Amino acid sequence: MGKVYLVGSGPGDPELISLKAYRLIKEADVILVDNLVLGVKTLIPVDKEVIDIGKIAGKHKLSQDGINELLVELSAKYDTVVRLKGGDPYIFGRGGEEAAVLKAHGVEFEVVSGITSAVAVPASFYIPLTFRGISSSVTIITGHEMEEKDESLNWDALVNLKGTLVILMGVGNLAKNVESLLGHGMRADTPVAVIEKGFTVDARLVTGTLQNIVDVAKDENVKPPAVIVIGDVVGVREQLKLLTNRV
Repeated sequence: MGKVYLVGSGPGDPELISLKAYRLIKEADVILVDNLVLGVKTLIPVDKEVIDIGKIAGKHKLSQDGINELLVELSAKYDTVVRLKGGDPYIFGRGGEEAAVLKAHGVEFEVVSGITSAVAVPASFYIPLTFRGISSSVTIITGHEMEEKDESLNWDALVNLKGTLVILMGVGNLAKNVESLLGHGMRADTPVAVIEKGFTVDARLVTGTLQNIVDVAKDENVKPPAVIVIGDVVGVREQLKLLTNRV
């Protein structure tokens, strides 16, 4: 039986993957790729066997259970199986679920961490998630509510932390999440940045406040994937962008 590597490809920029991830991409017998792998696909040798299992909202080529089963099946056929995932496998990447299934079936596996888009995408637009005197904490949540998800977020705790809040997969439920934050006492003038399609040629930034960001995002026709940053650190960008030509 072979070994399965759950590999984080980072935010999509081929130059931001780890040396280990790069080596495994070259050595793999078969690679399973997600949609958010983006430009990292260019690093895959043309003669490599690649299985596209990308998922977007409402359109899954293969269910998560199907992906889990496929990983187990491939491990019996190949020595080196790479599951190439966007960002980091353990940050809303369902890597933990896949690892649990592999362990249950006695399959050897290893997790190779990647840079999460929650950090890298804001940084690419000069938004630091922490900044002395402004924010000393970061909370990353998913804005994608799943029907089978029983637990609910502690919105009071999120607001009372007074740090930076990053929402992944949150475009579809932006209005709902904003309503929850405002309803639990977050300032209406809290700066918000929505960064669409980070690390692609179509990457763009839309900004506003908690009070108006829903309307702004609608007017700008913001589409997923996007990273949403909520907090006063968004304003720091005004200082940093003066050093660059980026809008």
